Amino acid sequence: MQGGSSRCHRIGAVSCGVLSRDNSSHDWCSVLHTADSLAPEWLLEPRDANALAAGVWPASAQRQPDGAVTIGGIAATELAQTYGTPLLVLDEDEVRSRARAFHDSFADAAAEHETTTRVYYAGKAFLSTAIARWVTDEGLNIDVCTRGELEVALAAGVDPARIGFHGNNKSVSEIERAVAVGIGTIIIDSAIEIERVAAAAARAGRVQQVLVRVNSGVHAETHDFLATAHEDQKFGMTFADAEAAVARIRELPALEFSGLHCHIGSQIFGVAGFRESASRVLELHDRLRAGGEIAQLNLGGGFGIAYTSVDDPTPIEQLAAEIVTAVAEGCAARGIPIPALAFEPGRAIVGTAGVTLYEVGTTKDVRLDSGMSRLYVSVDGGMSDNARPALYGAQFSARIASRVSQESPVLSRVVGKHCESGDIVVDHEYLPGDVTPGDLLAVPATGAYCVSLSSNYNHVPRPAVVAVSEGRSRVIVRGESIEDLLARDAGISTNEGAR
Repeated sequence: MQGGSSRCHRIGAVSCGVLSRDNSSHDWCSVLHTADSLAPEWLLEPRDANALAAGVWPASAQRQPDGAVTIGGIAATELAQTYGTPLLVLDEDEVRSRARAFHDSFADAAAEHETTTRVYYAGKAFLSTAIARWVTDEGLNIDVCTRGELEVALAAGVDPARIGFHGNNKSVSEIERAVAVGIGTIIIDSAIEIERVAAAAARAGRVQQVLVRVNSGVHAETHDFLATAHEDQKFGMTFADAEAAVARIRELPALEFSGLHCHIGSQIFGVAGFRESASRVLELHDRLRAGGEIAQLNLGGGFGIAYTSVDDPTPIEQLAAEIVTAVAEGCAARGIPIPALAFEPGRAIVGTAGVTLYEVGTTKDVRLDSGMSRLYVSVDGGMSDNARPALYGAQFSARIASRVSQESPVLSRVVGKHCESGDIVVDHEYLPGDVTPGDLLAVPATGAYCVSLSSNYNHVPRPAVVAVSEGRSRVIVRGESIEDLLARDAGISTNEGAR
């Protein structure tokens, strides 16, 4: 949780206190883990399975007297009735407030050390024209990594000079399009890209600003597939290769070397990894200054959010202050000026703004020979709208959003409708024992990567995305229909249509 709360540690059968949003003591859980429980050690058994954990849900989420959960001032039941389920509900005010917080916190921290910052929203987390407008309204730039993401940002009216282009395999056509529209920065990921970008810039009569992505060797404390500073992986260059790359860039009149870029992973809590990575990258930055001053240092993103009540992400203000201070101290130790800094949060801006609504279809109490049991709750979505649990074991939370229950919580697993045993939406959760078909189930913290990774597995249409704010709602990404799916099948006669 945010706001200075502490993690809850459990030994045996004890109760624990966790801090609420206002930092007051809140008796959140009674922990009854024993050796014969299927529950993981970290999972807290709530005294009230209706309660919404602070920091996991949008700030606007509330449980109303009639039992319905409201988001942005609108009842989940009303949203489900209007738009159907599954449905991703995105709190616009949450996105905007977190974008402002990142912009202002890093700007204030930079001003303390007489430098400047740019904050780029990492569009891969979830990009639509509405989101692009929200974050740029609040002062952020946009980071894209494909032609598709670039076109979405441009369609939203984003100034190309405020866009950075990432990616380990940018095609020639993607590079030419980016250069032609006047993109602000291209992040070079390999030696091959140097020549491609230089040729495109020369043809366009431009001098293109570029950064060089390096691997600092700092491994984030996260899932292996999310740790992107390992030397043995597809992104970036070693320090030795980066020095040669910078030398080549400086030889080419169509390119301007603006600085280094490094990204150490995703869903990171604390600042230790960022500190160490910054220190190592500054060593290379200092050596490269022999060939000319360097304007910028981009330290990437990867800032974590709370998916469960035991997650403890670092507050934005603390992140900004400590990371910028670490860079300032590193520069002072080397006797060099502090470059302009850049950061790329994505999940930390949009993640907690999203809540996915599902309708419960079936329930099944699975009892093992050992006597242990788990309630399986099947919903009308699954890995097609949230692939993260199947991809890398991501954990989520869930609550009934249509009513309150007085039943005791039972260990549950929320699963989808797809023909895969790994189709899990929420692996471990305590839900009221009377959860039943027709209940509306809400899964918070689904704003990041769920839409981006969505698919049509089993020919399931992707759900709509609805933005809410101050009691109003509107569709910002249209949901798919069966007709949409059939329209792409070239084997269907245009005269037959969908029956």
